[in-house]
Amino acid sequence: MLKPKIYVTRRLPQPGVELLEEVCDVEVNPDEAPPTRELLIRKVQDVDGILCLLTDRIDADLMDLAPNLKVVSSMSVGYDHIDVEAATKKGVYVTFTPGVLTEATADFTWALLMAVSRRVIEADRYLRAGKWKIQWSPTHFLGSDLTGKTLGIIGLGRIGEAIAQRARGFNMNVLYFSRARAEQEKERRLNIEFVPLERLFRESDFVTVHVPITDETKHLINEERLRQMKPTAYLVNTSRGPVIDQAVLTRALRERWIAGAGLDVFEKEPIDPNDPLINLENVVLTPHIASATTEARSKMAEVAAKNLISVLEGTPPQFLVNQEVLKVRPLSAVRMIT
Repeated sequence: MLKPKIYVTRRLPQPGVELLEEVCDVEVNPDEAPPTRELLIRKVQDVDGILCLLTDRIDADLMDLAPNLKVVSSMSVGYDHIDVEAATKKGVYVTFTPGVLTEATADFTWALLMAVSRRVIEADRYLRAGKWKIQWSPTHFLGSDLTGKTLGIIGLGRIGEAIAQRARGFNMNVLYFSRARAEQEKERRLNIEFVPLERLFRESDFVTVHVPITDETKHLINEERLRQMKPTAYLVNTSRGPVIDQAVLTRALRERWIAGAGLDVFEKEPIDPNDPLINLENVVLTPHIASATTEARSKMAEVAAKNLISVLEGTPPQFLVNQEVLKVRPLSAVRMIT
């Protein structure tokens, strides 16, 4: 039996590609940058599976050009770059990697929160520029305490819950808003309170965002929400850029509607080097690296590879996005690995 043909859109940490190569005929895009649309079209025309990233648009037109395609495995938690509905209609399995990056992303959210509230990046630049002339001053680089403050969490999924767990170490009052309210046992265990968005923005000293991008969440944080926040409050986003109206946030930071922000994601990525956010001191900006630990990225690659292999073995993958595809094209019909 011929080995399944797989295209991997980017070089991956070990052991992702190594696992695939044991049972598949694998081609990997050797570049650090994602493949162009033209290259992607050429490479997928005779493949059985694609292992992709958030940067790769896997739409109906692309799938039409890949008649042998059976599975699209995304090394990501989000999957809005894939036309899941079209995939399901075509009998293409779509998998993803939730849970794997929870701890890394939660840790990094706190890193941003602490960096912006304690002005760590500003202070670092100040020192490196040779501006530190007085040994100690009682008013130098004053920031904000975290201990005992109110934290607002938008989205109580895996990452939101991990954020709440960490907040206990700072003795914070935690408010949350989510599409569905958590069970009372979880609320008691995490010592969190479910509140309307308006109250969350009005009362929180820190707001962190952990929701997927959908029609409902695009620009969820807009001028109305930002003006509800305290002028001493901070906003952190490690979810998806379009959740925040970036132009309005820039105004809010420049005009000091809020004290500061920490952003790992943006409406356009990479961010334009002339974007006005870059010139503001009260925002910490990072290039979409919340999950960038060796452990998290390696595990993501491993899970993405195993998801893909499972489908081609005719067994249920650990993380399947489109459960409905099982009715359209059963696993027995896509099995290629024995």
